[in-house]
Parts: sequence; C-alpha cells; structure tokens
Amino acid sequence: MSPLETEAPPAGEEVHMPEPSILPIVNAVGVTLSLVGLTLSIAVTVIGLVLFLVSLVAWVRAATHEISELPLDHSSH
Repeated sequence: MSPLETEAPPAGEEVHMPEPSILPIVNAVGVTLSLVGLTLSIAVTVIGLVLFLVSLVAWVRAATHEISELPLDHSSH
C-alpha cells in the first residue's frame, strides 16, 4: 500500500430510525380539531384536545420504550 493509499476509518455510529407510526398524524389531527373547534363549537374543541392528549401520551410512551431498547454502549455495533 502506498503512502497515499490508506485504509478507510471504521464506520461511525449507526443511525437509529424510529419505527413508522400513525401517532404523529393523529396528534396533528387533534391539534387541528381543537383549533378549528374554537370557531365552531366547544364540543369539537374538547374532542380535539382529548385526541391530542391521548395521542401525545401514547407517542411519548412509544418513544421512551424504543429508546430504552437501544444499547447503552455506543462502541458495539
């Protein structure tokens, strides 16, 4: 191997991608309903807020569970 040719360094840390989920869309629908409900009806606002809060809690729980399954040692791939 000539001095100009060197081995490539080892690959860096793997990129973690979350699993596909419908929760962000449900969350956005809840926010939209609650905002539209401000001009239409208090019932639509309440439904939107409940949908938003339930989907937010489910989304945070799913993310927390997924993060807890990641390895603590970043050097092992």
